Amino acid sequence: MSVEDGAGQAFWRRPVALLILMAAAQPLAFATWNALLNNFVIERAQFTGVEIGWLQTVREIPGFLAVGVVALLVLMREQVLGLVMLATLGVAVALTAQFPSFGGLLATTLIGSIGFHYFETINQSLQLQWIDKARAPQLISWMVAVGSGAALFAYGALVVGWSLFGLSYNFVYMLAGGATVALAIFAFIAFPQYQGKTIQNTRIVLRRRYWLYYLMQFMAGARRQIFVVFAGFMMVERFGFRVHEIAALFLINYLVNMLVAPLMGRAVAHWGERRALMFEYSGLTFVFLAYAGIYYFNWGLWLAAALYVLDHLFFALAFAQKTYFQKIADPADIRPTAAAAFTINHIAAVFLPAVLGYLWLATPGGVFGLAAMMAACSLGLAMLIPRHPEPGRETIFARRAA
Repeated sequence: MSVEDGAGQAFWRRPVALLILMAAAQPLAFATWNALLNNFVIERAQFTGVEIGWLQTVREIPGFLAVGVVALLVLMREQVLGLVMLATLGVAVALTAQFPSFGGLLATTLIGSIGFHYFETINQSLQLQWIDKARAPQLISWMVAVGSGAALFAYGALVVGWSLFGLSYNFVYMLAGGATVALAIFAFIAFPQYQGKTIQNTRIVLRRRYWLYYLMQFMAGARRQIFVVFAGFMMVERFGFRVHEIAALFLINYLVNMLVAPLMGRAVAHWGERRALMFEYSGLTFVFLAYAGIYYFNWGLWLAAALYVLDHLFFALAFAQKTYFQKIADPADIRPTAAAAFTINHIAAVFLPAVLGYLWLATPGGVFGLAAMMAACSLGLAMLIPRHPEPGRETIFARRAA
């Protein structure tokens, strides 16, 4: 069925409904895994900064190999592969607590990461293929809000269940992973197979005119790794956060994101990707500098928690990179470029967490100082986006040349 025909179906069978369902299913597993991870590895596997760095490095290897999606699409349709990868993520999360050792966690994390990164690659591709450019900022921001709502539900259940009923790691991981698997199976059965408007290129595409998008992806991946790996680890290691307290912090994050994401979509549609990304990177530079100050000046717990919420809020604007690419891209390049961009995004992720794990032992504040410099570099790149990007006007230099 074509995407145009699907748009005429009952809402629950439309392409956008499938995208919304997938946006909700992924966070149930991943958000739960992420919320429990730092406490689980410290309590059950006695991790230090070195082990968590290596674990996160292994987690990012499939992201670096996201170009493999293109090869797998020879065997099955893009929509089907996305749901298979979503179920793979759920299975790996469900089994996490069964292997509370360094080797066991590396194995389950690697399998789950294959599902997560390949699903995200396909999900991004389908969003840009199935959603019209004029509506993309608003609809994608609503999907961010839906994902935040699903994570909010997971964290809320975790906070209540952990503090009141003394739930075990195994029960929570099994429940969250199983829910994601169930939703993936339902999506496979309930929705028809949709065909996008444009036949996609079947080989990897790297075009010179996309160079700014590639660079922004690289810097975003490097910068985000520092936050993902070390910000939550800091809350447990330095401030002694327990499981329900970490979950409560995540609960606040996703509540704010769920409420603000649609407003961000309107802002991007009105002000453009250039201003939105400049705002994001300016804010992230400040946040990472303040993180460093927590260690160098002994600033307290409440500031760290507030910065954690602000960090997530700024990161929610990252979808503006997607809509920037959608505006400058040849429609046939969306699928292969999504895979290539995911690989570029994860180049630094393969080695950075492990290397910075050793720096963390010497100077945790230095890790966040490095992230602030990366955010400042991203700010400089965002300034190169034209006010109205389009093919032939991908950067301010191309505009001037015209």
